[in-house]
Amino acid sequence: MTPSTDATKPLAGVRVVEISSFVAVPLAGMTLAQLGCEVIRVDPVGGAADYKRWPLADSGDSIYWAGLNKGKRSVAVDFRSADGQDLVQRLITDSGPAGGILITNVVGRQWHSYEQLSARRPDLIHLEVSGRADGGTGVDYTVNAGIGFPMVTGPATEEGPINHVLPAWDVACGLYAALGITAALRHRDATGEGSRIRVPLEDVALATAGNLGFLTEPMITGTQRQRLGNAIYGQYGANFTSSDGASFMLVALTARHIRDLAGLTGTTKAVAALADALDADFADEGDRYRHRDALTGLFAVWFREHSTEEIESALAATSILWERYRTFAEAAVDDRVTANPLFSALEQPRIGRYLAPGIPLMVNGIHTPAVPAPALGDDTADVLTELGLTPGQLHELTDSGTVG
Repeated sequence: MTPSTDATKPLAGVRVVEISSFVAVPLAGMTLAQLGCEVIRVDPVGGAADYKRWPLADSGDSIYWAGLNKGKRSVAVDFRSADGQDLVQRLITDSGPAGGILITNVVGRQWHSYEQLSARRPDLIHLEVSGRADGGTGVDYTVNAGIGFPMVTGPATEEGPINHVLPAWDVACGLYAALGITAALRHRDATGEGSRIRVPLEDVALATAGNLGFLTEPMITGTQRQRLGNAIYGQYGANFTSSDGASFMLVALTARHIRDLAGLTGTTKAVAALADALDADFADEGDRYRHRDALTGLFAVWFREHSTEEIESALAATSILWERYRTFAEAAVDDRVTANPLFSALEQPRIGRYLAPGIPLMVNGIHTPAVPAPALGDDTADVLTELGLTPGQLHELTDSGTVG
């Protein structure tokens, strides 16, 4: 592979074939495409399980699918036919020195297994995302249920589990997968050897829970995390409501932050008296956390007496970490989207024109703009022609339903 000279596209010239659905692997593929790879998503004729996933545009096309497949090429093939399977195998293994890469979360299909494909191409890079390490199935929401996060999410008065809406493990898994491919490419360039990589979704969640101390805490101390509502474990963080009903999240990580918050709310003397009464030192993060409810009671009065505009103006002049809670609809028209070079106007066929994010990496001051997602099968003919098929062969495959 000839190294790319474009710092924003360091993986240019690399071809990745993706067989996937839902979040983790499509995100990995899109990330690799944003880094310069030619990513060919291969779906069954008619689309995989996520092709019509909500939300939908008025046309009935999936906004979700378009969002996770930007910048890819799309090929539609009958996975159930021997001819279709052979075409996909050839696409993976017969694509030159910069090809031979498959990312997939469709497990248990022998025809695109590592064993079958590496027999055709020894330097194959094969990355498979599974639900669990034993090969069992799992999705973000079931994996999350078995680890503990739903039991510490939500208000302290809640007794049952509370799921969060962000598929955090899918997102982390997709980024781990993209990192795994870049590492495998470096290894192959150095040694000529391929790699077999597995990324179980559950292991991503378990590793994160362990790294952040959620699992280590009961192992070491015999205790486990409790529900805190919108508070922050081990630090001072709380939400406040203005006189006109807006909600704010404030975080005080340092002694300066808590001094500024006391000064802002006119409670400096009251906070000092509270510290004396409790024999506490609010310069210490542990004491701020332990006595968070008492501190919040003092600060909340000022917030209830001031408007959103007054609070924003006052907070902006302090060191305090803060933000006003916003809906997705509010965030979509905020300057952080509309004036952010991460976003650029994208004309997405069948969906419409909107501001779409590119890759969050800024390289040498440059954000790479988003590229539209294809429709299912848009690139089938072109990709298979590049593979060496003649127009007559393409016609036969189309007539037989082998490709779409």
